[in-house]
Amino acid sequence: MRKTTKIIFTTVCALGISVAALAQEKKWTLQESVNHALENNISVKQASNTLLTNEQDIIAAKGRFLPTVSANASHSLSTGNIELFQGQFANRTSNSTSLGVNVNETVFNGFRNTNLYKQSQLSLEANQLELDRIKDDISLNVVNAYLNILFNVENLETAKAQYEFSKKQLQRVNELVDAGAQPRADVYDAQATLSRDLQSVTVAENNYELSLLTLSQLLQVPFNGFAVEEIDLDDPSAELMYNDVTPVLNYALANRSEIKVAEKNIEISELGTEISKAGFYPSVSLGYGFGSNVFYSNLDQNEDPFFQQLNDQKSHRFSLNVNIPIFSQFQNKTAVAKSRIQEENAKLGLEQTKLNLESNIQRAFTDARSALRAYEAAKVSLESQELAFNNAQERYNIGAMNGFDLEQSRLRLVNAESSLINAKYDFIFKTKVLDFYLGKPITE
Repeated sequence: MRKTTKIIFTTVCALGISVAALAQEKKWTLQESVNHALENNISVKQASNTLLTNEQDIIAAKGRFLPTVSANASHSLSTGNIELFQGQFANRTSNSTSLGVNVNETVFNGFRNTNLYKQSQLSLEANQLELDRIKDDISLNVVNAYLNILFNVENLETAKAQYEFSKKQLQRVNELVDAGAQPRADVYDAQATLSRDLQSVTVAENNYELSLLTLSQLLQVPFNGFAVEEIDLDDPSAELMYNDVTPVLNYALANRSEIKVAEKNIEISELGTEISKAGFYPSVSLGYGFGSNVFYSNLDQNEDPFFQQLNDQKSHRFSLNVNIPIFSQFQNKTAVAKSRIQEENAKLGLEQTKLNLESNIQRAFTDARSALRAYEAAKVSLESQELAFNNAQERYNIGAMNGFDLEQSRLRLVNAESSLINAKYDFIFKTKVLDFYLGKPITE
């Protein structure tokens, strides 16, 4: 029994380790990251629930066109003395039952029901556009976080390469010192350089871990074992796809969700004004009622049976109601005035949204052009520093340069490499922002 239990326990542990290993081996792609964020983000879920509420509002608005139907039933019991004739009293117990059905239909109420239905449809459309805007923003944030990870991966690789180079350099300096070709002080300089490069590797690893943590928190997934698929990003083309910001602006103003939401808000506010105006119109409604009643008393033994009374006393009621507003204590007037103010605010909101969008696009276009220039300059700088370092290394090998000057040349090369990596990813992200405003897929 103990042997069997031990085998089962070992098997379960092995399966658990295998599952954990598989979970840690999973690497998130950019598209998977975006899809997961869109499916699980709390803001997206809340916006989706708002759409469900809007759908119920539409159903309720449709229901306003239908008649209301209600049924009623009541039974009363009374007991006690009652004066049958002057001066003659009797103890009477009576039962009274009444049944009825009522139907009411609004014929006209100043087009209020019609406008409420249109308004509910527009609210659904506006909130759907708002959901699209939220998804766009989340996608852009995920892409930015993902690119930041790739940026830190390249920085880490560069730091490790410099560390390996410093190790080899220290080994070579030791050989030259042992051969008497260089002073012992050069060994100390090489060791200090190796320590600084090791520190740079540690900083790069920490930045990489922090960027992974940022994306995992954005995706709301456990950080333990979280990893992403590294994309081999080619050097971007040193040119912008857009020579002028005008096409980007025109497309965004015609197609961006925030613009459409602002336009829908104007339509919603206009319908709100029409709904408020309905208070000045008369309302007309039709009514129909059907009912019957039954009465029993202990003083009368010849009363008809229950169902016969119910049949004999049934009745129909038809009604036409017209309500004409004359004075509403300024409620209708102020409601219309407030609705018109909301309408004006909605129009101002559209103008503000256009200004904000134009400002953001102009800034994105300027940033992209600046990033392009920085990327081109960084490429030229790196090429120059590579030539300068190779030359410095040759001079150092023949004794024409000391270790301090060689180290300064190497630091300039390291800085040039870091600047190029930073400029590369900065330019890639800035172009993604422009693609974002043009409605292009930013995960490609």
